[in-house]
Amino acid sequence: MRIVFFGTPDFALESLQVLHEAHQVLAVVTAADKPGGRGHQLIESPVKKWAMEHKIPVFQPKNLKGSIFHSKISSLGADLFVAVAFRMLPKSIWNLPPLGTINLHGSLLPKYRGAAPIQRAILAGEKETGLTTFIISETIDTGSILMQVRTPIGPDECFGELYERLKKMGGPLLLNTLKGLENGTLHATPQNDQEASSAPKITGDDLVIEWSKKAAEVNNQVRAFS
Repeated sequence: MRIVFFGTPDFALESLQVLHEAHQVLAVVTAADKPGGRGHQLIESPVKKWAMEHKIPVFQPKNLKGSIFHSKISSLGADLFVAVAFRMLPKSIWNLPPLGTINLHGSLLPKYRGAAPIQRAILAGEKETGLTTFIISETIDTGSILMQVRTPIGPDECFGELYERLKKMGGPLLLNTLKGLENGTLHATPQNDQEASSAPKITGDDLVIEWSKKAAEVNNQVRAFS
């Protein structure tokens, strides 16, 4: 299958590497280089570095709605777009390929829609989480579900440990999703909005411990942000 991949951090890189082995990745779309470290030199994303090493074309548009980017990305003739840990795409982009655009999300949707699903699941004391592939729609993380994979959250497991485990589970789930789409055996299921919960981005307030809370709540907070 001919794919354009949208992603930036190392969480997305694991999935890109797996897809590249089994499908034709036509191009990668990633965030613009940002200044950081000593001297504030421009830092390339993990996805960009890997794509350039493997001679895959890289796009870093400042404006996803721009006509130039739209023209370039549409001319590639992709069957499908895949997004992992990327910002919200405009409809003019995700609606381009004939098979649409699928997203890999770090929760069992419709639970924990939003920017920080892994942290929020731990913070809430969940005993289980997972990954979801779904078809992107106009509202963030609300599209119809394609496939899910579940995994327990250990009682002492922190964010970093769970993040690494889920990162390695993403590629195989995407491969199975694409296989089902290719052979026509996979059918999307609408989300139940009544079961939905949100996972907003982390702020400084989330990191302040209130010692009047129960010990279990403080423990979950420390694990969620470690």
